[in-house]
Order: sequence, then C-alpha cells, then structure tokens
Amino acid sequence: MTTLEIILEAVGLRREFIARKPLFGRASVVRAVDGIDLQIRRGETFAIVGESGCGKSTLARMLVRLIEPTDGTVIYQGRDIGHATAAQSRALRRDLQFIFQDPFSSLNPRMTVGALIEEPLRTHGLGTAAERRAKVIQLLTRVGLSPQHAGLYPHEFSGGQRQRIGIARALATEPKVLVGDEPVSALDVSIQAQVVNILQDLKDDFGLTLVIIAHDLAVIRHMADRVAVMYLGELVELAPAQDLFDTPKHPYTEALAAAIPLPQVGARKVQARISGDPPNPIDPPSGCRFHPRCGHAISRCARDRPSLRPISDDRAVACHRAAELSLTGLAGTETRRGSAAENRFDLYRLARLGQDVSSTT
Repeated sequence: MTTLEIILEAVGLRREFIARKPLFGRASVVRAVDGIDLQIRRGETFAIVGESGCGKSTLARMLVRLIEPTDGTVIYQGRDIGHATAAQSRALRRDLQFIFQDPFSSLNPRMTVGALIEEPLRTHGLGTAAERRAKVIQLLTRVGLSPQHAGLYPHEFSGGQRQRIGIARALATEPKVLVGDEPVSALDVSIQAQVVNILQDLKDDFGLTLVIIAHDLAVIRHMADRVAVMYLGELVELAPAQDLFDTPKHPYTEALAAAIPLPQVGARKVQARISGDPPNPIDPPSGCRFHPRCGHAISRCARDRPSLRPISDDRAVACHRAAELSLTGLAGTETRRGSAAENRFDLYRLARLGQDVSSTT
C-alpha cells in the first residue's frame, strides 16, 4: 500500500474524559480511546465495530475534529489536521462530513428541510442562490425524497426520511470522506436496508470514502471492505471484512460474529460465547483487557498487554495466542433464504431497478 492510497490516518490517538472529580484526591479518568493507529484508504468502506461503550463513536468524532484528542494525531491527505489554521479548518469541513446517529436531534427543528440542506452551501459560499436551490432539489431526489419535501420541517418526517435528510445535508459540500456514526441503528430493519443501499450507491456516484461506526455486524458484513474491531478503547483486530467474518483471529471477534443471526435454523454449528459484562473503563484489567471474559485466556494474558501485530499483508490482531487458536467464524455456514424471503427480495430489487430506469428517462 502506497502513501497516496491513504486518505485518513490516526497515529497514537488517545482521548481521556474526567469521570469523577472529588474534592480531594485524584480525578477518575476514562480512556475512551487508548492509543489507536489505523489507516483508511481512498474509496473504501471502512467499518469500526464493537460493543456499546468501546469508544468507537469517540474515535469517529476525533477523525473529523468534532472532538480534539488528548494525544496523538489525525492526518488527512498527508497533513496533520490538529495544527490546521482557521482557513484550512474551513476547507477540511467541506472534505470531512459526519452523519449523526440520531437524525432528529441533529436537525434544527426551526428550519425547513431545504434550508437545512442549503446551510452548508451558504456557509462555504458555494454557488448563487438559484444554484443552491437547484442543488437542494438534486440532493433530495438523490436520497429518495421529493422536491416538495424542501418546504417541510423535520418533525413531519419518519426516522428513515430524517436520516436521508441528514445524508443529503452531509453531501451538500461534496465531501471526500463521509463518517457515519451508527447511521441505521435507530431505524427499523426494512428502513435500514434502504439507507444502507443509498449509502452504497452514493459512495459509487460521488467517489466517497465511507467510515461506518456500528455494532450491528450483519450491516457491516454487507457493506464494508475492511473492519476494525474495538474493545474497551483499543483495536483488537483489523482485517478485510470477508476474512474477518469467515476466519476471526481474536476471541472477541469470534463472539461478535456468532451474534450475527443466520436466516436458516441449524446453520451455525458452534456458538461462541463470552461471559460477564465489559470491565469498568475507569479501572481496566491488566494485560489483555478481554482476558476476564475470554475462554482461551492463559496466565500471560493477565500479565502482558498484547500489541496489534501484523499476521499477514492486510491483517493484524492483538492476541498472544492468535497463531495457535482455531476460532469459528461464518465460513461454510448455510445462509440460503427461504422461498418467501427470496420473493420479497426479488420484488425489492425490481422496484429499485424501476426507480433507476425512471431516473434516466
């Protein structure tokens, strides 16, 4: 991989929050992100997954400078964005855009949808008033909404429609990197599929690099090129999506893959389980932070903290026993849908094909 292929990079990224500050004594500190190194390639869909509270949303916000890191650097197209001037920061805002998890709270209820989508264009001085209005109509149509929706307010839409508005707003400045913080987790399953398909289509049409934060691995398996797995503020595995789900190398990844529902009874031969709750992030365990919940832990795991080490050209894992463990993934599992489900998917594909044909005529 050459440097030119890397569009966004985190080096030693760390973020601490003060959890409790007593009148006397030392404050309690939570290390939400603890020494993350990763590289995101131009044009790929890069996913960051893990349990709630693992630090993935904090990491996503640091990548676009919505949160400043306690330590470490974020490098965009070869430049450290932590030392950007005011003018450079404004340009960065055009290139790095964010889709928030809750579409309702991220939209100003006092503004119409048209004004919300036009606001980034006005802020950056892009186009004339007529050109901005035309751009709003174009974006609404592109995310599956009607031009008439421009005059309505956010509370008049469903959750899925509001998320589409958030996507249109994020695309207004034609960014190069789009970061989605669990963009479909608050939506119904049927609406999730529509939004995921919209994101994939937009990635191809706009040449986007997508960074998706999620704890729903079924969604990530469907859309990601590479996946980083986080546990308690650290990366524990990094791999191409297909390899990660088929042959996990870290016991935590194996447990996450086992949580993906399969559409056929009896398809999964082995059920991987982890016991207990995640440790207290104020006082994480010594050594490997996953060892209290790991069924493969040995004495070294409690003593030595494993580093994220490459095990192949495009894969890395933080586990002392990665070379000797034979973990169970989704390789070889039967995922054939039933006839009723296939009929529904055929109808959905035909409907999308009809929309594509009508949009070109």
